[in-house]
Amino acid sequence: MKAARTLQGLQQPQSLIGYVRQFLTPTVWKQARGVVPQRRSAPRWDLQPLVVVMLAMTWATGDSESERFEKARGYYVACHESRRRPGKTLVGFQKAMRRVPMRQLRALAAGVRQQIHARLGSRRIVDGFEPMGCDGSRIECPRTPELERGLGQAGKNDAAPNVWLTAFVHLPTGLLWSWRLGPGTAAEQEHLRHLLATLSPEALIVCDAAYMGFDLVRAILGVKRSFLFRMSSRVDLYTLEVANLEDWTEGPVLYWPNYVQKKGEAPIQCRLIRIPAKGKGKGSVKRDVWLLTDVLDPARMSAATAAKFYRWRWRNEGLFRTYKRIINKLKLASRTVALVHREAELSLLATQILLAHADLALRPASASASATDGPVISPRKVLIEIRKEIDAAVKPKAKCYHKRLAGCRAGCRKQKSPKATRKWPRRKPHKPPKPPVLHTLTQEQKALLNKHMSAVG
Repeated sequence: MKAARTLQGLQQPQSLIGYVRQFLTPTVWKQARGVVPQRRSAPRWDLQPLVVVMLAMTWATGDSESERFEKARGYYVACHESRRRPGKTLVGFQKAMRRVPMRQLRALAAGVRQQIHARLGSRRIVDGFEPMGCDGSRIECPRTPELERGLGQAGKNDAAPNVWLTAFVHLPTGLLWSWRLGPGTAAEQEHLRHLLATLSPEALIVCDAAYMGFDLVRAILGVKRSFLFRMSSRVDLYTLEVANLEDWTEGPVLYWPNYVQKKGEAPIQCRLIRIPAKGKGKGSVKRDVWLLTDVLDPARMSAATAAKFYRWRWRNEGLFRTYKRIINKLKLASRTVALVHREAELSLLATQILLAHADLALRPASASASATDGPVISPRKVLIEIRKEIDAAVKPKAKCYHKRLAGCRAGCRKQKSPKATRKWPRRKPHKPPKPPVLHTLTQEQKALLNKHMSAVG
């Protein structure tokens, strides 16, 4: 047994780049490069250094983009000493990143998703289903004129530009599975439709009441997937016999909105499940959770299993917390529409790889479904270890302090453009002070002045 554990430990990667290569395999790189025609001349910034540097920039520490870029580039060079070195400037990196087509980055994400699918194995399935939670969140962007024109404003008139993120999370493990980006005013139900192709046939889509809609349900059933949605009073359901909600536990219903009836279309047969609130007292009926699913057979998915799956849906919120607070993407740094989408795409890929490699390394491959109920990894602690790995790889030979101090001069330039070029929200317009008022001394004031001057003399 001890020898087997030792052999298993030797088979595990011993470095961060080794774990990254488990997901960004040569096959995945080939799949991504095949999306666009190859250039005749080899560019200074190829796809692989661009992606690896952006992943490292997402993980690394630094007060500015340039500082994180220096660390990330140094880490890439340290891990690929025999390869051609990429460019040295952040501006050149951003120009090269802007030229990468988004479809190439999506193909790269699809390849990583295939690797996660293969490595999870039987752990993907719990009680005959692969529960996938879907939810959305807004990510704030800088207030640049281009982003305000390209992304628009969502919410108040003075709101900053936003990117809307809709993400699927593998609920048993909490791993980020697939995502779609759009402007802050994007429709999350439309995003979910586009993401249906990323799910396996065993997928059970778990969502809150905001996603409920007849057209979306019909689209899910059209691709032969299952759903488990929370219900609200905005949804009208029908029963064949008179039923009382106070006595309802679970049973068949028909989802048949009025506009569907007017079109002469058929209803959708569903099953309505009531999950009683714990510690129920007087007047607490509103705290009960009502779930709607297309799985009609209770033997295939019991009410207890449905309650467990919906309780896991909170891991969607945990994913957004990890991305915004731990990865520190509460606000994106890029200032153009093209770079914002590429930054968001690759930072989400970095979050996915961070969670996936830690989960597969720390959780045994034979873990049962019950082992997924409790927390297994700490994304914050994993990120700290990643940063230690990056800092150790790029630690330069320190120059003497005098030479380093010589590079701390500020750039001198003549101010030609206005210091304030646009009107910022919630800021009062600057009013320059008026010129002083000049008065002429009166005879009395002159006499008083002469008196003071003679006293001084």
